[in-house]
Amino acid sequence: MGIGGGIALIVIGAILSFGVSDAIDGVNLTVIGYICMGAGVIALILAIVFNAQRSNTSHTAVVEQRTTPNAPPAQAAPAAQPVQPVQPVQQQQPPAAPPAV
Repeated sequence: MGIGGGIALIVIGAILSFGVSDAIDGVNLTVIGYICMGAGVIALILAIVFNAQRSNTSHTAVVEQRTTPNAPPAQAAPAAQPVQPVQPVQQQQPPAAPPAV
Protein backbone atom coordinates (compact mmCIF):
# COMPACT_ATOMS: atom_id res chain seq x y z
CA MET A 1 0.00 0.00 0.00
CA GLY A 2 1.53 3.25 -1.03
CA ILE A 3 0.65 6.90 -0.92
CA GLY A 4 -2.48 6.34 -3.02
CA GLY A 5 -3.74 3.62 -0.69
CA GLY A 6 -3.29 5.84 2.35
CA ILE A 7 -5.18 8.68 0.69
CA ALA A 8 -7.95 6.27 -0.35
CA LEU A 9 -8.34 5.04 3.24
CA ILE A 10 -8.55 8.61 4.52
CA VAL A 11 -11.23 9.47 1.95
CA ILE A 12 -13.28 6.33 2.64
CA GLY A 13 -13.02 6.92 6.38
CA ALA A 14 -14.12 10.55 6.03
CA ILE A 15 -17.11 9.50 3.93
CA LEU A 16 -18.13 6.87 6.48
CA SER A 17 -17.65 9.25 9.42
CA PHE A 18 -19.18 12.43 8.10
CA GLY A 19 -21.25 11.57 5.04
CA VAL A 20 -23.21 8.43 5.85
CA SER A 21 -26.26 8.85 8.03
CA ASP A 22 -27.64 5.31 7.70
CA ALA A 23 -27.43 2.92 10.62
CA ILE A 24 -26.71 -0.77 10.59
CA ASP A 25 -27.65 -2.82 13.65
CA GLY A 26 -24.54 -3.62 15.67
CA VAL A 27 -22.20 -1.54 13.47
CA ASN A 28 -21.17 2.03 14.23
CA LEU A 29 -20.17 3.50 10.87
CA THR A 30 -18.72 6.62 12.47
CA VAL A 31 -16.18 4.60 14.46
CA ILE A 32 -15.31 2.50 11.42
CA GLY A 33 -14.73 5.75 9.49
CA TYR A 34 -12.39 7.05 12.19
CA ILE A 35 -10.49 3.76 12.17
CA CYS A 36 -10.10 3.94 8.38
CA MET A 37 -8.87 7.53 8.59
CA GLY A 38 -6.31 6.57 11.26
CA ALA A 39 -5.08 3.63 9.20
CA GLY A 40 -4.85 5.89 6.14
CA VAL A 41 -2.74 8.46 8.01
CA ILE A 42 -0.39 5.72 9.25
CA ALA A 43 -0.12 4.21 5.75
CA LEU A 44 0.58 7.65 4.26
CA ILE A 45 3.34 8.41 6.77
CA LEU A 46 4.97 4.99 6.27
CA ALA A 47 4.87 5.34 2.48
CA ILE A 48 6.56 8.75 2.65
CA VAL A 49 9.26 7.45 5.04
CA PHE A 50 10.00 4.40 2.89
CA ASN A 51 10.19 6.49 -0.28
CA ALA A 52 12.61 8.88 1.40
CA GLN A 53 14.84 5.96 2.46
CA ARG A 54 14.75 4.46 -1.02
CA SER A 55 16.18 7.60 -2.58
CA ASN A 56 19.23 7.55 -0.26
CA THR A 57 20.63 4.23 -1.45
CA SER A 58 23.78 3.70 -3.44
CA HIS A 59 24.15 1.09 -6.14
CA THR A 60 27.23 -0.93 -6.96
CA ALA A 61 27.70 -3.33 -9.83
CA VAL A 62 29.00 -6.79 -9.00
CA VAL A 63 30.54 -8.82 -11.81
CA GLU A 64 31.02 -12.52 -11.19
CA GLN A 65 33.07 -14.79 -13.41
CA ARG A 66 32.18 -18.44 -13.60
CA THR A 67 34.79 -20.98 -14.67
CA THR A 68 34.30 -24.63 -15.49
CA PRO A 69 36.72 -27.28 -14.21
CA ASN A 70 37.95 -28.43 -17.67
CA ALA A 71 38.14 -25.04 -19.33
CA PRO A 72 41.53 -23.47 -19.97
CA PRO A 73 42.27 -20.48 -17.76
CA ALA A 74 41.16 -17.16 -19.11
CA GLN A 75 43.91 -15.05 -20.54
CA ALA A 76 44.44 -11.72 -18.96
CA ALA A 77 43.75 -8.72 -21.10
CA PRO A 78 46.92 -7.12 -22.44
CA ALA A 79 48.07 -4.25 -20.34
CA ALA A 80 47.48 -0.88 -21.88
CA GLN A 81 50.70 0.63 -23.09
CA PRO A 82 51.37 4.13 -21.90
CA VAL A 83 50.65 6.81 -24.41
CA GLN A 84 53.71 8.80 -25.36
CA PRO A 85 53.30 12.50 -25.94
CA VAL A 86 53.36 13.65 -29.52
CA GLN A 87 56.38 15.70 -30.45
CA PRO A 88 55.67 18.81 -32.50
CA VAL A 89 56.86 18.61 -36.07
CA GLN A 90 59.51 21.17 -36.88
CA GLN A 91 59.37 22.65 -40.31
CA GLN A 92 62.57 22.33 -42.22
CA GLN A 93 64.05 25.44 -43.77
CA PRO A 94 64.72 25.23 -47.49
CA PRO A 95 68.45 25.15 -48.27
CA ALA A 96 70.00 28.53 -48.74
CA ALA A 97 70.62 29.61 -52.33
CA PRO A 98 74.25 29.35 -53.45
CA PRO A 99 76.06 32.67 -53.51
CA ALA A 100 75.93 34.46 -56.82
CA VAL A 101 79.28 34.79 -58.61
